[in-house]
Amino acid sequence: MRTTKIGSLTVGTQGLGCMGISEFYGDSDLAESRATLDHALDAGVTMFDTADMYGDGHNEEFLADFVRANREKVVIATKFGIVRKADDPTYRGFDNSASYIRSAVDASLRRLGIDTIDLYYMHRRDVRVPIEETVAAMASLVEAGKVRELGLSEVTGDELRAAHAVAPIAAVQSEWSLFSRDVERTAVPAAAELGVAFVPYSPLGRGFLTGSFTADNLASNDFRRHQPRFSGSNAEHNAALLAPIAAIAETRGISKAQVALAWVHARAEVHGLSVVPIPGTRKRSRLDENVAAASVVLSAEELALLEPIAEQVAGTRYPDMSFSSAGRE
Repeated sequence: MRTTKIGSLTVGTQGLGCMGISEFYGDSDLAESRATLDHALDAGVTMFDTADMYGDGHNEEFLADFVRANREKVVIATKFGIVRKADDPTYRGFDNSASYIRSAVDASLRRLGIDTIDLYYMHRRDVRVPIEETVAAMASLVEAGKVRELGLSEVTGDELRAAHAVAPIAAVQSEWSLFSRDVERTAVPAAAELGVAFVPYSPLGRGFLTGSFTADNLASNDFRRHQPRFSGSNAEHNAALLAPIAAIAETRGISKAQVALAWVHARAEVHGLSVVPIPGTRKRSRLDENVAAASVVLSAEELALLEPIAEQVAGTRYPDMSFSSAGRE
């Protein structure tokens, strides 16, 4: 796999999102998930993405043995800022205070069993705290040797500029796919201007762009059952939008997932910045399929066929869009 830069870090041009190993997408086969981590590294994937809130710490703990066994090869990214409650599994709060950041990084380091986190993100913006204060606290972690590079998730272009003026930001991680292009309004142009890498999460539209399922065949504990784009008439409408993806896939002899990922990779050239998508999977077969997409180059004609899709999508990314940067644009 080709490589690119995220700050001082050299990474494969496609990473692996590890969230689904611990929760949100139904039950996991942990043995297969671990085999997928090893297989990913063999395939040239070097950046593995987690967060302290995935499985309420379980995801970091699960990754620990793998990271320690391959510490010189693995770039580990994790996040702070989303607060959960043990007695309310649906609760999501935000905390970007300096005291919280100091406790969160120590907890993540302990769960991962390492001395330094390669890329540490603010997972969500707590608007009660000026972003300059949050980034100053994050920068102190770099000075202390606990973190190598800083990242932000779900921020606007103005927020990124304000943050970058305090300390260098290496990466922005936000949802970006054929179904979700709102980041192209301000966040992507700001990242390109500042030399910040972009890490698209859910580059397959949480799996919708693969065309391989409907809401009816999702597990009862799969959170997508409650996502607007996967529900009722929205799901029927959005399924019809996959037609040009399917047509390109059939002509090329590749999968719809590979077309969708190739489109995300193409945005690097369009916008002039490093783009490192992190599709999540728990299966080696899907990992191979996703990795192969990094070598697919779509033609201008194919890109033109895909261009209108996002503006036709029915339903928002989250039931409550305050969980994203969209409401602050």
